[in-house]
Amino acid sequence: MRPIRLLALSSVAASLLLAACATTSEPVAPPAAVAPAFQAQLLEDVRILSSDEMAGRDTGSPGGEMARNYIVGRLEALGIAAPRMGRLQAWEATGRSRSGPTTYNGVNIIGVLPGTRVTDKYIVVTAHYDHVGTHEGQIYNGADDNASGVATMLALAADLKRQAPEHSVIFVALDGEEHGLLGAKHFVEVPPVPLSSIAMNLNFDMTARAETDGKLWVTGTYQHPNFRPILEAIPADGAVALAFGKDTPEDTGADNWVEASDHGAFHRAQVPFLYFGVNYHPDYHRPSDDFERITPSVFTSATALSIAGFRALDQALSR
Repeated sequence: MRPIRLLALSSVAASLLLAACATTSEPVAPPAAVAPAFQAQLLEDVRILSSDEMAGRDTGSPGGEMARNYIVGRLEALGIAAPRMGRLQAWEATGRSRSGPTTYNGVNIIGVLPGTRVTDKYIVVTAHYDHVGTHEGQIYNGADDNASGVATMLALAADLKRQAPEHSVIFVALDGEEHGLLGAKHFVEVPPVPLSSIAMNLNFDMTARAETDGKLWVTGTYQHPNFRPILEAIPADGAVALAFGKDTPEDTGADNWVEASDHGAFHRAQVPFLYFGVNYHPDYHRPSDDFERITPSVFTSATALSIAGFRALDQALSR
């Protein structure tokens, strides 16, 4: 539902991925130079998920099913296991649509990766894969919203397979975000593990197009101030830097993102959360939100920062 943007690639991205290739659990350095394969797969994931063939990935549509099959295939290729409840979490709920209240049949996609230090506490990483489909003959491909967040989540999954996380991780590609956070609401109602064992939710929504202000925004540190010092030490990557806000009582309307995406359902369930996303841009929720509008170096930098942010949180929590 939220926006995205991109920026330039820097030396910060490389050290992260070089550290990720190590077999030890020593603190991960900030990124340095992104491996070509990392960037290529990141962009390929967005290109495929935002293609015309998937027709905007609306919940319950054939395009949404195509996107789901693609994400399942990527998780399985990465070796990310399914939870005991199964890979797919189906749900039915009433949500908003252009024509009024509508009943949707959606499906969340779940993967689990064991931790090395805190095996019984989970960081739940989310990104919604649905978008708004087609309208008046035009396809809303949703490259930034939110094919980019899904691609960032898959890049994180690949990185954590190279160097295991300290906490156990649940990856969730959520459905129905555009119709009222429906998949996220169902997940917190019927989670694969008790909510009390979830250390936090880290939500990626619109991570590609940060060129407007050069910022990957982090929302939620006003509600959870202990997270901010963990992330403040992460340096900028190229032209993209972490910024904190969109979460105070002074941030009103569209400038308050506390419940603007799936992390809102976790927040209401009293699960600590952070949201990573770029600012609004002119293609937000328009047919022009296409893959070709993404600047590869900016998106790569934002994703490198997202991975660095996860690593810092993973190392600092539960101590």
